[in-house]
Amino acid sequence: MRLPLPVIITLFAVSILVDFYIWTDIRQGKSRNRWAFSNAYAISSFLLWIFLGVVVALPRRDLDGGVYAIMWMLTVYLSIYIPKLIYCVFSIIGRIPLIFRGRRWTWLNYVGGGLGILGFALVWHGILYTRTHIQHVNLTVNSERLPENFDGYRIVQISDLHLGTWGTDTKFLTDFVTNVNNLRPDLIVFTGDLVNQKADEVKPFAKILSKLEATDGVYSILGNHDYGDYVDWPSQEAKAENLEALKKIQADAGWKMLNNEHDFIVKSKSGRRDSIALIGVENWGEPPFGKYGDLKKAYPVENNKSIKDKNFKILLTHNPEHWVQEVRKITNIDLSLSGHTHAMQVSFDAFGKRYSPAALRYQTWGGFYTENGIGEIEDFGNPETSGILERNLEHPSLYVNIGAGEVGMPFRIGASNPEITIITLKKSK
Repeated sequence: MRLPLPVIITLFAVSILVDFYIWTDIRQGKSRNRWAFSNAYAISSFLLWIFLGVVVALPRRDLDGGVYAIMWMLTVYLSIYIPKLIYCVFSIIGRIPLIFRGRRWTWLNYVGGGLGILGFALVWHGILYTRTHIQHVNLTVNSERLPENFDGYRIVQISDLHLGTWGTDTKFLTDFVTNVNNLRPDLIVFTGDLVNQKADEVKPFAKILSKLEATDGVYSILGNHDYGDYVDWPSQEAKAENLEALKKIQADAGWKMLNNEHDFIVKSKSGRRDSIALIGVENWGEPPFGKYGDLKKAYPVENNKSIKDKNFKILLTHNPEHWVQEVRKITNIDLSLSGHTHAMQVSFDAFGKRYSPAALRYQTWGGFYTENGIGEIEDFGNPETSGILERNLEHPSLYVNIGAGEVGMPFRIGASNPEITIITLKKSK
């Protein structure tokens, strides 16, 4: 399957209009070399159109090199044309005074050009640097409900690896796994989206994933991408076989997957035996994705009542909307751990908080959140890289990890570095 025809037409139309406008601007300029510049620009634009033609001609939804190649080619294309488009917008605004027989605001050309260059630099900094530089987020959570033997218990959360984005390059994942193991966690949890499309993406990385080590093991759940919903399968049987293959890969790596299931982590010290419940649900999706997650199946309760027993409970649920719409309303689950949002792979720190366009889509896009008792969400934001965050689990709480991989475009811009979350449980008196 190829890119949809409307997308192809739109890309070509925008490219031609943008390049024609900039070419005209150069020709109308006052530079003594404007003709040479305009000719050079025309040639470079023509070569980029050919490049775009190659992009749209490649298959989109198979893994025979097409998806990986398209991802990179579209990224290169957009990193060039979005800055060009920014320039055009400012230049056109600068022409508005001509309607009223005024003088053109040529200074806006420089503003647009500067912002375009800045955008280009941010994207390529995100490609070449940010996406491979890991951030550690240290979160300490205090709870009166935590059993004594789990005071100081350390959980490392990782999420959204999207291994297909890396092709066969194993360097990043090797560094990532080494980072996790060096933390010597008691428990490792993975909150979904191991792949982009198919289980085959994991093959170059399977041995590396098996090296993850924690005292109480590695637990995982499925994310929306893990189900193969982005692939045109020849049959439902082929899709089901792909999912089973992904589960087997994780089992072979020594991971324990919780598909609407739970397990108890047990600690015995000085004659005292304590446990905490670790619950994992399948993806609780929003349209067009299905709601496979079933809390009451994952953690059965008597007489189908709300999940509000005395056990200290941690929930792994890929989509943080599950916590917003269901978990915080019908349970007393102490801490939910999610991923999914990636912070849209763009975030910036300012005035002591972190901002992301993901906030326009998700109430809970990254960091620590708690129900404050009056039905509103209190957002504590994300700490800075290698920062320390300490919070009390006074109400059902959520932490959203912004992930380690990428979807669509292989960049992470600003403060959206790949994240490893170190969660330390503390018994509050």
